[in-house]
Parts: sequence; C-alpha cells; structure tokens
Amino acid sequence: MSADGADRIGAAINDAEEILDPLDGLAERCAADPGAAFAPDVLERLAELKAGDRAAFETLRARLKKAGVRKAALDEAIDEDNGDAGNGRGPSQADALTDLALSADLFRTPEGTAYADIAVNGHRETWPIRSKGFKRWLSRRFYETTQGAPNSEALQAAMGVAEARAAFDAPERVVHVRVGGNDGTLYLDLGDEGWRAVEIVSTGWRVISDPPVRFRRSAGMLPLPLPAPGGSVESLRQFLNVATESDFVLTVSWLLAALRDRGPYPLVALAGEQGSAKSTFAAILRALVDPNTAPLRALPKEDRDLFIAATNSHVLAYDNLSSLPAWTSDALCRIATGGGFAVRQLYADQDETLFSACRPVILNGIEDIATRADLADRSLILTLEPIAEERRRPESELWAAFEAERPKIMGALLGALANGLKSLPGVRLKRLPRMADFARWATACETAIWPAGTFMTSYAANRAESVENVLDGDPVAVALRALMLERTTWSGSATEALAALAEVAGERVSKSKDWPVNARALSGRLRRAGSHLRKVGIRVDFLRAGRARSRTVTFTVFPGAEYGRDFASAPSAPSAGSAESHYFNDLAEPNPRTQNGTADASGPGEIPTVRANSLKTNEADGADAKDAKSRPYSGPGKTPGWSARL
Repeated sequence: MSADGADRIGAAINDAEEILDPLDGLAERCAADPGAAFAPDVLERLAELKAGDRAAFETLRARLKKAGVRKAALDEAIDEDNGDAGNGRGPSQADALTDLALSADLFRTPEGTAYADIAVNGHRETWPIRSKGFKRWLSRRFYETTQGAPNSEALQAAMGVAEARAAFDAPERVVHVRVGGNDGTLYLDLGDEGWRAVEIVSTGWRVISDPPVRFRRSAGMLPLPLPAPGGSVESLRQFLNVATESDFVLTVSWLLAALRDRGPYPLVALAGEQGSAKSTFAAILRALVDPNTAPLRALPKEDRDLFIAATNSHVLAYDNLSSLPAWTSDALCRIATGGGFAVRQLYADQDETLFSACRPVILNGIEDIATRADLADRSLILTLEPIAEERRRPESELWAAFEAERPKIMGALLGALANGLKSLPGVRLKRLPRMADFARWATACETAIWPAGTFMTSYAANRAESVENVLDGDPVAVALRALMLERTTWSGSATEALAALAEVAGERVSKSKDWPVNARALSGRLRRAGSHLRKVGIRVDFLRAGRARSRTVTFTVFPGAEYGRDFASAPSAPSAGSAESHYFNDLAEPNPRTQNGTADASGPGEIPTVRANSLKTNEADGADAKDAKSRPYSGPGKTPGWSARL
C-alpha cells in the first residue's frame, strides 16, 4: 500500500472517531429543547438501542421523561421511524387493553355511572369501570395475553374508551347493594367469592348463581351465611335483650323490611343504660342483613359523609350516641324515606356529584335519641332493660351460639319474605300510618310467624309511646299542654303565645337554651310538633284575620285519647258512652295506652301525668281577653272522665 493510501485511511479513522453518538448528552439537551429527542438520527439510534439493549433503553427513556419528553409520543415516533407503527410500546398497549376492556359486558346506571360485567373463575362480577376491581381485572388479562405489565397511561386510555362506550352504546341497568329486586322477585347478595345470591319468590327461596339483577361490592362487606331451611325466628330471641313481646315483634318486622329492595325503612333507635347490650343488639341486627368488618361506626360530621356511607352500605349502624344535631336528624329522615345530596365535583365549575339512597338505619345511645318529631315518626324506639349479672354471657360464647343459629334464622326470615310477597297484594289497612309501606309489608309478612294483627298492635303502642317521648322532651309542647288544660281554645299573635307559654313554663325553662328566643322561632317549633300535638288532642293553626291580615296563632282542644274523651269510630253515630277508643295516630287497637289503666291518674288519689296548670282561671288571664268567652272543660256539664282526671 502506498504512503498516500495509508494516510487517507488514517484520516478516515480519525474522522470516524470524531463522530459523536447522538444519544450522548440527549437528556441534558432535551431539558432545554424537548424536540431534540425527535431528530431522525436520534430516533434511529433509539430504535437500535431498544432492540439491542432494552434495559439501557428504559433507563434513558425514564431520564428523557424527567427532562420533559412525552413517553407516548416518543414511543410512537420510534415505531414510525422503525417502520413498525402499531406494534410499538405505547399504542400497542393501549390498543390491546382497549380490546380487552371492550370484551366485558358494558352498561351504565340511571345516574350515568359506567359499569362492566366481567367473568372471573366461572362467575360474573360487576364493577364500576373506574374502580380498582375493574383495573385489576384488566391488568391481569393483559398479563395473561402479553406476559407484560401495562403502563398507567395505556390503562387510563383503555378505561376511558370503555367508559365512553358504556355511556353511549350500552344498555342501562340498576346496580344494587346487598338487596335488589326485579319483577316482584327479591334478591339478596350473599357476598361470597362466587357472587351468589338468594332468590325469593312468593312460593319460597333458593340460592342461585348469576342473578338477573346486578350487585356491587364495597370495602368492608362480609358474606352472609348460606341460609338453611327448617329454622324459626324464635331462635333469635335468645340473642336479643328485648324487654317485651312487642319489642321483639317490631325487631323482626324491621329485619323483614331491611331485607326488602325498597323503602321507606324505619329507623331502629335503641336506648338503655350502660350494660343493656345495645351495641350487641345492633351488631346482631346488622349481621343478619348486611354484615361488615366495621358493623358499628361513629356518626359522620357532615351529611356528605353520611350519604357516601349510605351509597356503599345497605345498613347504617351508629353506636354510642349522646344526641343528634338537627342537621343529622334531618339527613337521617331523608335516608329513611329516600333522598339525595349533591356536591360540586373537584376541578369542575358546573358538574355535580349526586348521592341518593334509601337505607335502614340503626342508632343506639343511653338516652332517647329520636327526640325530634319528624325523626320519631320514622322510628321504632326500643328501650332495653339492664342485664342482671347472673344473666350475662361471655361475648365469645354468645357470638359462637349466634353463628351456629344464624343460617336457620336467615332461612326463617326468607320464608317470611316469601309469605310477604304472596300476601302483599291483598293487604288492606283500615288506617295508614306515617310509614304506610312499611306497615303494609310487615302486615303481609307477619302471618308466617304470628297471628294476623300482631304487628299493628305492637306498632300502634310503640307510636303512642313515641309521641309521649317527643312531647315530654319539648318544653314548648309541655307548656302548651299545660296551657290548654283549662280551656278549649286560645288565640293571639305569636308574640302573645310566646309570653303565655313562658308564663306557664316558668322562668327557669323560658330562660334556657331550649326555649325559642322570639315569635318566629316559636312558630317553627309549633309546626314541628304539630302532628304529635294533634295526636294528643291539640290542634295548632296559623291564620290571617281582619282587613290588615294580621297573623294569629290558634290552639284548639278536640277529643283525643290523652284527654280521656271517648268518641265513636263512626262519625254518623257519636256516643258519649262508647267503649271504643282510637289513639289519634289513626291506628286502631283495643287499648292504645302505653301504661296500665291507672297510670293516667283517672282514679282518686292518683298523681296526674300532665303537670298542674300554673295559670289562674281564664277570666283572670291577661294574655288574651278572648279566652274568658271560651267554656273551659273543667266547668259544669263536662265529661265525667275529664272531671275525674283533673
């Protein structure tokens, strides 16, 4: 070889050594210019690195992402430069995941939430598309198909496509929590690994797989036992500290209502001193309907959290309550009969997140909790007696015995539900109470357990006692009842009414925080207590009279059980001597009183249950001169029972 040839070869080698690898310093260059990663020579070199040294490629790719380069765009550019578009890392994962997601049975709820039915180990499961359950299933299917792990961007893209398909191209279905219904058939989600359910029809019940209704699972849900036939509801009595037969009837009736797919649901309010097994009572009730890892919880601090809890559980149970704030009482009323709550979505100006629910609720506390009239109207108030030391059982022993009996107790309850489905079309109540649908359903179910009429007798007595508890806990109602002891009517302005009631109540009560501070507050308190006052024979009317249309408040006494006035059930045939008496909640029963016949102080020497009237005679009452014209019941010619009572 000549000297000139050798020189040219040496120069070429030197020039080659000066050619830099386009990947050297790429991350630093991309920090200033993200587009540097998309230069043709860089893409070619990246493709070579990806094929030859995948670990080095992934390391460099992660550094480029930190420098501001979009990974999905870079992957797509590498694939296009390599002539292999559609099979690269980003688009291939997204496309594969999308195909897998669309293989599920997609649908949406009436609220617009996207769901998917997926096949897992031979059974069907239902998950929201944006839930962890669906995401785990999708990742597992991708791994089974590709033996690789999907990246989060591809997962989110696939779930977004599935959500859009569910919203616009899929059918609408209702999703239930624990209890559902379809065409007159009830379904109870057992909560087991096989996603089985109990199907209840008018002829009986059976355990099935893949029920026609959809259920979803939330955190904390526990499985119910497999129901067993041949049991009796009476087996439940030994585990509950019920004071009376009526309390047991109402407890079982609440369970039958809670196992139904529609409300309204009555609240169970448990009261009793320490050691009366209130918490155990509540936990056993929940274990028969909707067992959970946290069966009893503290009361939420705002209604948003309360409705979120109602969305994720069929039964709400709150433990060891001292009192209920007004907003909590109102929210529980909405949950018992069905209501909703709306809150603005995060990072959105116009969109709202809606929560709607109708759920059974259990409350327990030492004192009476349902003290507001609207909540008490929706409640079954049970007072538990203290348990003597010789009757106490270790908790572990009690729960072991209960678990042994729970399958048969469940079977007995399911049999009563089947009887309710069969009998409900023919149930006709003479009078409909506030929770009319609950009363009809319990009446339809009861003949599978007790004689007809057992429930209504117990329910009427409980409502009568509830009325007394609410009125006794309201100082305004107590003062009004005392005010009307010696008169039939009273009329005046709200300000005059407040003054008259304050005089009856006394300074200590009228200066307390529970007393209305002005006439407007008094009007609200009277409206809230109005329904319960009518049940004891006092009607409150707000009227406008005269040309000035001045507003007046009128109190009127009319015959009612609390005032000992007998009245016939048929309006066309009144009789002063009629032996039939109706409590004013429109529920007929032989004896609506909650105590024995002498408890109302109708006999000689008895102490009256209503406090003595602190006013003088009507004529001497300066609050309203019109009262002097009204004939008091305590005058001559009055009903004998009324006279003896006063």
